[in-house]
Formats: sequence, C-alpha cells, structure tokens
Amino acid sequence: MRILHTMLRVTDLEKSLAFYSEVLGMKLLRRKDYPEGRFTLAFIGYGAESDTAVIELTHNWDVSAYQLGDAYGHIAIEVPDAYAACTSIKQRGGKITREAGPMKHGDTVIAFAEDPDGYKIELIQKKTV
Repeated sequence: MRILHTMLRVTDLEKSLAFYSEVLGMKLLRRKDYPEGRFTLAFIGYGAESDTAVIELTHNWDVSAYQLGDAYGHIAIEVPDAYAACTSIKQRGGKITREAGPMKHGDTVIAFAEDPDGYKIELIQKKTV
C-alpha cells in the first residue's frame, strides 16, 4: 500500500495551478473536465503518480468559496534550504506566512507558505548528515 494523493478543493483552478507549478515548481501531471458533473480534476506533483504521492486539485465549477475548517493542517514539502525556498517563493509572487527558522522546541528548520485558497504548505529543510 502507498499514499496516492491528497485532494484540495480550489476556487480558481488556473490561479492554483500557477501557484503550485510556477511558485512551488510542481508539474501538471494530468487534467480532466467532467462537464456532466460540473467539475475539473488536476493532478500536480514533483514526480510521476506511479512513483510519488501527488496533489489532486478539484475545482467545482459552481462553487466560489470554501471553509477550510479547523481539522486541516498542512501539506509538507522537503526543501534543500528553507531560507532560499522562502526567498524564491516571494520572488515568484507567493505568500510566506512563517519565515524560515528552527521550529519551536526543536532544531528542524521550517517555514510556511500559503496557496491562493489559504491552504498551508510547510517547507521542511532537509537535514544534513
């Protein structure tokens, strides 16, 4: 068994695709419209779905807003350098909600970005051995 994907509902698919691809460097792996159901699915990630877990962006055509709820936490992405990742994200128009630095009560370097719908993306700096 393995994790295949995490699904997020998004209000503006093009804006979300731009964020995940242009700001976070993911690739659009596949996209399909379902006119009878009035929704579109887009799968994005850093590698092939056969090899890695990806994110499914679901755009329901007739919905203009969602409540994120208080149970959702974040998606985590490993980065070589969290400080450089924050700089890059800001240069590409992304929003950083917590600058890179050691996590509270630990030494792991983390940061947080936010996608266009307000979903949190944790950037975790890869530990060097």
